[in-house]
Amino acid sequence: MDKTAFEDEATIVGPMHARLPHDSAHKHVAGTADYVDDMPEPVGTLHGALGLTDRAHAEILEMELSAVAAVSGVVCVMTAKDMPHSNDISSTHLHDEPVLADGRVQFHGQPAFAVIAETREIARRAARLAKITYRDLPPLVDVAEAKAAGGELVTPPLTLERGHAETELQRAPRRLQGQMRIGGQEHFYLEGHIALAIPGEDDEVTVWVSTQHPSEIQHMVAQVLGVPSNAVTVNVRRMGGGFGGKETQGNQFAALAAVAARKLRRAVKFRPDRDDDMIATGKRHDFLVDYDVGFDEEGRILAVQANYAARCGYSADLSGPVTDRALFHADNAYFYPHVKLTSQPLKTNTVSNTAFRGFGGPQGMLGGERIIEEIAYALGKDPLDIRKLNFYGDKESGRDITPYHQRVEDNIIRRIVDELEASADYQARRTAIIEFNRSSRVIRKGIALTPVKFGISFTLTHLNQAGALVHIYSDGSVHLNHGGTEMGQGLYTKVAQVLADSFQIDIDRVKITATTTGKVPNTSATAASSGSDLNGMAAFDAARQIKERLVAFAAERWQTTAENIRFVANHVKIGEELVPFPDLIRQAYIARVQLSAAGFYKTPKIHWDRPTGRGAPFYYFAYGAAVSEVSIDTLTGEYLVDRVDVLHDVGRSLNPAIDLGQIEGGFVQGMGWLTTEELWWDEKGRLRTHAPSTYKIPLASDRPKIFNVRLAEWSENAEQTVGRSKAVGEPPLMLPISVLEALSMAVASVADYRECPRLDAPATPERVLMAVERLRH
Repeated sequence: MDKTAFEDEATIVGPMHARLPHDSAHKHVAGTADYVDDMPEPVGTLHGALGLTDRAHAEILEMELSAVAAVSGVVCVMTAKDMPHSNDISSTHLHDEPVLADGRVQFHGQPAFAVIAETREIARRAARLAKITYRDLPPLVDVAEAKAAGGELVTPPLTLERGHAETELQRAPRRLQGQMRIGGQEHFYLEGHIALAIPGEDDEVTVWVSTQHPSEIQHMVAQVLGVPSNAVTVNVRRMGGGFGGKETQGNQFAALAAVAARKLRRAVKFRPDRDDDMIATGKRHDFLVDYDVGFDEEGRILAVQANYAARCGYSADLSGPVTDRALFHADNAYFYPHVKLTSQPLKTNTVSNTAFRGFGGPQGMLGGERIIEEIAYALGKDPLDIRKLNFYGDKESGRDITPYHQRVEDNIIRRIVDELEASADYQARRTAIIEFNRSSRVIRKGIALTPVKFGISFTLTHLNQAGALVHIYSDGSVHLNHGGTEMGQGLYTKVAQVLADSFQIDIDRVKITATTTGKVPNTSATAASSGSDLNGMAAFDAARQIKERLVAFAAERWQTTAENIRFVANHVKIGEELVPFPDLIRQAYIARVQLSAAGFYKTPKIHWDRPTGRGAPFYYFAYGAAVSEVSIDTLTGEYLVDRVDVLHDVGRSLNPAIDLGQIEGGFVQGMGWLTTEELWWDEKGRLRTHAPSTYKIPLASDRPKIFNVRLAEWSENAEQTVGRSKAVGEPPLMLPISVLEALSMAVASVADYRECPRLDAPATPERVLMAVERLRH
């Protein structure tokens, strides 16, 4: 490159913050992206299928599997007693989650045996021939039912408390109580769970699996096999969606594949069909929220007391931290002067619920927004006015302390909301909608503007760490490996941008390789919206180490000082000389400079003491707001989302194109949770919505007819994150709370907005219609 191109070095911009395409986007479109099921199978690969039980709660008296084993092509049938060392894959110390049910069935569809056969079809058909004799026990299926029965918990609850909530509730000029039911959600990734285990020498086994948490898979497989973790290698190139469902739920499939592979000395693959996947794996927790709020005549909140009861399923899984985070976000963007929040993680005879995008935060936030809505209808005011009145303030106001005693130091929610209110013309549209509703007999409209304040970090402090391995080869090409996993969210692209920017090289010089426990050990799950924050900084640290060595080499070789050496576009500028990056690398290699580094990062400034409910569990907060406008048919309950405007804070975006996609996708997924996606168990504990025919995710045609999404481009993270960016994975999922609130306004119009409709989620057309009929009478 011509030397004159660098005369104004201040204009040089690296790949970070650029609108680059997802590294696999073209492969997704062309169908050439390799997932586990696309990998060439080793010769002699066997296939597994789960044997599911058909009781919600029962003792197994007898399990007759001879007909299963007798099927031609079946190689072996495994039960709990065939687990070599342990039958436990629980992600907690409670050891309450067996690989295969052993003597007792705790939910309908719990796997009790596994069939290994020459083909997947043979294994699936053979699994249906089992004859199991049960002694039925009474099941608890629903969260309200479990609560009424005395509320056995799967894990200790949490209490967040500040001030004197009970006393101030009694003293408040106005007070109201209510209850809200919040539904769960199926992950419904395009690629379901899958694991391929390949036996190696001695105790070794390699597992290719669709998981967000390779290190946990490694530890669980090692635990079940009774081998050290160094004997198990777990590889993940990409997932066809994760959303939290592949944080712990892949443990079972990986463990069974590994046990069978070790036992039979052949590769074994497990790929359940969609029905079995939905029946046997956990979902978003559904909640029953009881709230009690005291407020004044202006709508200012004085005290809040709320209990968040959750259907957790038969085991703890991640229910502890999920229900904790529900409490962390029960305040959303609002200051509660006096507050007491409690969680109630209830045990039920249903599949063990697990992580889902937002990790309890959406449920907590939805409960907080219901409180705002209740106050607004009680006072006859616009809910937006109540929101603004109760926003967190600055330190001087004293209105900046959360229920967990962390200060909100980076509060930009008022600016976000004010800008969106103006740009979306909210006030004029609300006035027009109220006028429209006065004259429309059948179609009613609603509009709502809701904010989002979401804490970023794992609330379990030690999980906030990451590693990265960076090699520079002698031709100047760069190899990147880190502990984060790619599930379509663009993490690999973002971290590669960070690395390319550090070296000031083109991003196509960076090779992104599959996540593997053999290169970066002891990784945290790619979850909690922390993937870019943690892994980007770890890669940055690795690049820093290599650059320091290169600068020291160049200073000695060119007889200059480090201050005279700069990395510029595909070159290194040493004094006035421009050296192509590959040339410098080649010379450094010949001079025996180490061109490899293991980077590491741990999030600073965070701490959390769960027993006292105090600390600073979040490094920073991400903010956003959305205005949604809807139309409902009061005769049928059907509705349309007419228009959505979003303004969202991602700090200084690492990749605006990917971030916009994350916001749009998160919004539609959250809208599905709150409107169409309904999980339903019958009285026998059978999940009846276990296929696309009965479980309704949003279609492309369900997206808002007008969908305007903007980034708050003026925002820059006050904390030292990578590129001053902010996380974008989970916060957008809570923006469509505005859709539910807009539906609520449309329903409320039939009673002239005198009463809060108290719409439960999901607000299916049936629920909307029932709410309309209730208010009419």
